[in-house]
Amino acid sequence: MVCVFGCILRFHGVPAEERLHWRSFLVKLGSENLKGSKNEELHVASHKSVSIVYTLIGDVCLYIVGKDEYDELALAEVIFAVTSAVKDVCAKPPTERLFLDKYGRICLCLDEIVWKGLLENTEKDRVRRLIRLKPPVEP
Repeated sequence: MVCVFGCILRFHGVPAEERLHWRSFLVKLGSENLKGSKNEELHVASHKSVSIVYTLIGDVCLYIVGKDEYDELALAEVIFAVTSAVKDVCAKPPTERLFLDKYGRICLCLDEIVWKGLLENTEKDRVRRLIRLKPPVEP
């Protein structure tokens, strides 16, 4: 599973030589399709036998990419959990600056939702409880 959250890149199971291709592809996909998109409106695409679900939350583009058991429905569940966590941490749809200011807490949330490429938690209250137990990581 590839998770791209604004400036946070999490590549799980993607060879290093393919990461630049994926980053470029996702940026192009978003620039073409997210213009005029409503906040948190889901978009779905596929590329090289993988599914992609992406959205815009505030000023931040979120992309979730998966294959096999991570089809569009599973990825939609992940992106709902991530957008909920980001809004919870930021207390509103984030600007790029706010997103970067809350980077440590957002990373903790992402690690609780997706761990090493596997979906772990999608329940907002559980994620919130789990991140309270850990100190935030500084960018």
